[in-house]
Amino acid sequence: MRVPLSWLTELVPEVAAKTPQQIADLLDDLGIEVDEVGGMGPDDIDGLRVGEVMEIEELTEFKKPIRFAQVRFGDAPEDTRGIVCGATNFAVGDRVVAALPGAVLPGDFHISARKTYGKVSDGMICSAREMGLGDEHDGILVLPPDAPVGADAVDYLGLHQTVFVTEPTPDRGYQLSMRGIGREVAAGLRVDYTDPLDAAGEPEFADGFPVELQCPACDRFSTRIIRGFDPQAASPDWMQQRLSAAGMRPISLAVDVTNYVMLLTGQPLHAYDLDKLSGRIVVRMAREGESIVTLDDVRRPLTAGEDLLITDDAAIQGLAGVMGAEWAEISDTTSNILLEAAHFDPSTTSRTARRHGLITEAGKRFERGVDPLAGPAAIELSSRLLVEFGGGTPEPTSTVGEPALPQSHQVDVPAISALIGVEYADQTVTDSLRAVGAAVEGSAPTLTVTPPSWRPDFVEPNRFAEEVARIDGYDNIPSVLPQAQAGRGLTPPQRARRWASRALGYAGFVETPSMSFQDDADLDRMKIPADDQRRRTVALANPISAEQRTLRSTLLPGLLGAVRRNVSRGARDVAVFETGTVFFEKDEQRPSAPQIDVGIHPSDSELAALEAALPIERLHAAVALTGDVSPKTWFAGAEPASWRDAVEAARELAESVSADVVIEAGSHAPWHPGRCAVITLADGAVVGYAGELHPGVCDALEVPRRTAVAELNLGALIAAGQPVTGPPDVSPYPRAVQDLAVLADASVPAAALLATIRKAGGELLEDVEVFDVYTGQQVGEGKRSVAFALSLRAADRTLSHEETTAVRQAIIDALAAEHNAVLR
Repeated sequence: MRVPLSWLTELVPEVAAKTPQQIADLLDDLGIEVDEVGGMGPDDIDGLRVGEVMEIEELTEFKKPIRFAQVRFGDAPEDTRGIVCGATNFAVGDRVVAALPGAVLPGDFHISARKTYGKVSDGMICSAREMGLGDEHDGILVLPPDAPVGADAVDYLGLHQTVFVTEPTPDRGYQLSMRGIGREVAAGLRVDYTDPLDAAGEPEFADGFPVELQCPACDRFSTRIIRGFDPQAASPDWMQQRLSAAGMRPISLAVDVTNYVMLLTGQPLHAYDLDKLSGRIVVRMAREGESIVTLDDVRRPLTAGEDLLITDDAAIQGLAGVMGAEWAEISDTTSNILLEAAHFDPSTTSRTARRHGLITEAGKRFERGVDPLAGPAAIELSSRLLVEFGGGTPEPTSTVGEPALPQSHQVDVPAISALIGVEYADQTVTDSLRAVGAAVEGSAPTLTVTPPSWRPDFVEPNRFAEEVARIDGYDNIPSVLPQAQAGRGLTPPQRARRWASRALGYAGFVETPSMSFQDDADLDRMKIPADDQRRRTVALANPISAEQRTLRSTLLPGLLGAVRRNVSRGARDVAVFETGTVFFEKDEQRPSAPQIDVGIHPSDSELAALEAALPIERLHAAVALTGDVSPKTWFAGAEPASWRDAVEAARELAESVSADVVIEAGSHAPWHPGRCAVITLADGAVVGYAGELHPGVCDALEVPRRTAVAELNLGALIAAGQPVTGPPDVSPYPRAVQDLAVLADASVPAAALLATIRKAGGELLEDVEVFDVYTGQQVGEGKRSVAFALSLRAADRTLSHEETTAVRQAIIDALAAEHNAVLR
């Protein structure tokens, strides 16, 4: 939000004694981020004058419209100058801003007299963009008819007045108003503050225009009719300058007043042409097949049951809290006005705005939370301004609905001191809470605090502690190094997760954490079957975008998104990994989570209820690689990434957490059916898959055709692994190495043979590796020979020949019994 210093000084006079930098520092100390401190216009602008257009000569011999205007800057004949201009949105008698020879525009652009289009142009008539005031470039800037001819336009427009550009946090919508910023500054300066809504006075209430609320997403709707308004009335200079300084373009008196009051109070307002309304106003959800043409002249299809609408008996009048309809717009003939100030549900407004891609000043405020009690006072203030400058007769205000107000809380003063780590005096706590608008009753140690209506974020006692610390000053909190309690540290699963990440990092993969949300359309692109568990996604109540409406059920979309971005930016060889949580809906309906006071330790039953309300969560790890895994050299060509590399990454991941896995050929979306391996534990439980992606999936996700991925249930691997408590014991005794070749059916995976050998070898078998696989006429059709290297060693002795022979025979017997394999 743009905060003009002159406006802030009007609300908090004590600001006048501070420098702009001191005010910016104060705002930062109060938790209000200041992005920029500067003027309304560029610092390098100079030499602009207000002029009156006296004559216009149309130059028709050129391809585009060109005008030669005589512009008066004073009463003397030499004060009238001829200026060539290509804009057509001004007429004789209009007041304009002109840069005369010697003037400087933004970008160090110096103006001089020059001949163009057959005329000598003695200056330049300026648009808002040419003066650095915004992007408006449809025509030149036309000033109000009472703008003083010959005056310095920089001073008239207030281009050098100080403006603070702030960025409120999402939970503090009240800071999107001068009313809210003024209260914060007054609290920081510890001075009294007069709420501008209090100065508006108490409005007169009576039944007025009929309104019906059919949806709980709107709990209050206030209206007021003004008849006999002059549609040609102009906004006063001070209002136009104030709007411009705040970053809004003056349009007309009716629109300017509603924008001005919104900036002042934080309450968005809307002005309807009363004569265009039919019957009553109804606030309801959209129905199937409805659409609206909004003020930006775009027809938008509506989502039934999702988009909140304001309608009358004949048509849709607007997207509630976001943007009005084109046909209900105030025009230059509107003489009867209906003012509206409503309170809409923040989540509903936010979803509608994102769904339609509409970012409006009203929407920004509604989605952060608007004061539910501000509507009638904002209407009173608006109607006074409209009547003062545009005439007309206001009728009483009509209000429908009763909003829910914040509940009182019991606040323990010693608990605040304990939480913040500062010993606050009782009076400091009381004064700080009252400074932000809270009503405080009772005496220490327990206060009854009622949050103000504009602070929906006050939902539990810790927020009051935060406000005390903020208003008293974060700088007053001492820097004390906390003492770590003995016996704490990482849990075994936490250590195992770190080992897994390090193992993948050592293997050449780069970690690329992604967001925990996903686009379910990616599951379609990955050809995930409808009955797959990954389709049981968890919907978000308030998604950050229409494309990320669910919690992720797989890590692959985010990981492959990183591959796609890197490849599109020129990277050829990419190897990335991620560890994170995936989420699934339970088979049964999840109950709603109970609301528990965070200041009180929950009971066992409350904890159980919270647990039951949670979806299924699992810790996964995934890798993705494409390009070459080894570069081309003078003695060998490059080795492209393949299914083998994904399988090896899965194997290293399992080894990092000391989990034994079996790797066999498999088939599972989105992997290529002939290049996919299924990874299981010794008990047969599937923990993941590895291999190359299906080419169709690669095309749909816009990644290279040869992309290999693996995704494993890291939590299950950690649970199945042997806990590592220290370095492994190394035997000082010699190792006995024996080779063993067996003949088995070709359908028996080598991984299954390895698992049997490890089990039968017992603790004397230190290691086993496959070093040869042979198929051919010598072993017969449907058979293959698999050769293993056995490493045998004991921790406390040198093995005898009899012991090694016994282990070898036990392995042979087990292979024969389980796989019908025979010694070759």
